[in-house]
Amino acid sequence: MRPDVPIARRANAAQPYAAAATAGIIHRPQVAVRRSLILAACVMATFMAAVESTIVATAMPTIIADLGGFNMFSWVFAVYLLSQAVAIPIYGRLADVYGRKRMFHVGAGLFLIGSTLCGFAPNMLFLIVFRTLQGFGAGGVQPIAMTICGDIYTPSERARVQGLISSVFGVAAVAGPSLGAFLVEHVGWETVFWVNLPVGAAAVTMISIFLHEQIEKRSHQVDYLGSLLMMLAIVSFMVLLVQGGSLPRGVAIGAGALAVVLLVALLVQEAHTREPMLPLELWRDRVIVVGSLGGGLAGAVMMGVSAFLPSYVQGALGGTPLVAGLVLGAMSVTWALASIVAGRLMDRTSYRMSAILGSLSLLAGSLVLVTLTPTRGVAWATAGSLVMGVGMGLCNTAFIVSIQAAVPWRQRGAATSSCLFLRFIGQALGAASFGAVLNATLLARAPDAVGQMNRLLEPQSRAALDAAERDRLIDLVAAGMHNAYWLACALSLLALLLVLWMPARLSPSQQTLQR
Repeated sequence: MRPDVPIARRANAAQPYAAAATAGIIHRPQVAVRRSLILAACVMATFMAAVESTIVATAMPTIIADLGGFNMFSWVFAVYLLSQAVAIPIYGRLADVYGRKRMFHVGAGLFLIGSTLCGFAPNMLFLIVFRTLQGFGAGGVQPIAMTICGDIYTPSERARVQGLISSVFGVAAVAGPSLGAFLVEHVGWETVFWVNLPVGAAAVTMISIFLHEQIEKRSHQVDYLGSLLMMLAIVSFMVLLVQGGSLPRGVAIGAGALAVVLLVALLVQEAHTREPMLPLELWRDRVIVVGSLGGGLAGAVMMGVSAFLPSYVQGALGGTPLVAGLVLGAMSVTWALASIVAGRLMDRTSYRMSAILGSLSLLAGSLVLVTLTPTRGVAWATAGSLVMGVGMGLCNTAFIVSIQAAVPWRQRGAATSSCLFLRFIGQALGAASFGAVLNATLLARAPDAVGQMNRLLEPQSRAALDAAERDRLIDLVAAGMHNAYWLACALSLLALLLVLWMPARLSPSQQTLQR
């Protein structure tokens, strides 16, 4: 792509709202009102999918106590994120062919069906299966909502709008833990999966009414084989990560070899197919490479907090679900604020400055959590959560806005999906990796104690433990989490090194790309 082509000229005139904005008539009442209503629907849809992770993370200790399966609980997060990541490129490609509205409806429908079924899960295995369906739907909600916003707003407006969208993740993380704790204590864990059904229905209705598209007809070929190869490769790798310590040596080696073979086959498929799932030409752009890989690393670090910190607070610190939710909610507050600040910061400085400050915050927050001990208590855990939220807000906003400004309309769905795809791949592998570190620590120190961890997370069972056994289990959980947060430090440092490669003077306020 020519770097001297103005961003505003890359808008596709077939998109009425983007064309109106680019032409300078965004103040026409009918355009402004309709855009605001579409934005509201996108915010609701993003909230619906984003709140799912935080609300479930808070409820997981109670779900484990009811359904059992402590050694499988990281899969509840991992399969949701994996199926979401696999689905994202497919939705992105289909959205560029069939339009945003149609594919948004498909994704939202699957998500709502999966959410309903999760509440009826009789055991951990069924919950994992239903979470997979839910993830396949979520893969069409968040990226298409972000793509729609990229379509109807100009590049300089996107910094503010995408900052707002990114802040939704923070708001969801505030509302999710608190709401999840309330529902678990006063209603039942099943309702954490059902509470977002009205929000989803409202978002679907608003998109149906207010979003009008003019789709250019063209031939297409969806890379389903590439999606299948990618899913199988990642599943093989995650089985090796999460269960490798308990698998026979031959099976573990076979899983690793299968993952490598499938990954090679995926690369061959992507290089030769006419319309690859992840278009390789996008990866010639340094902004897309840094934004996508950086989003993946940030997503992996985030899972160290959102998926595991509530269990630490309840298991090692003896806190209630409400306390665990408030600790996790601290990250959401600073995430939301940092996302809003990021829009102004990028306009006045650059994408790289926002990403660097965000990566430094992730590293600082990880170091705080590394030094967390049961004696330091909830306040120390909250401090780490607060700093991590700043990093997530600054990084994610910089990554998504820079990527959307680097491509025209016909590639924006694929480019946005590329960024979110690697973010969720990072989250899935992060959940698996942190779970692997935790399980490895437990197996190395006390293999007999793994089955007892369920009792530590349920208040009545915890009270029934004798003092010596309770202290032993607390020490084991603390040791496992300590090792896991060293992994978060390493990933944060890698993210910092990566964002230093981002073009130095590129910002949303520019009319040309300078790189």
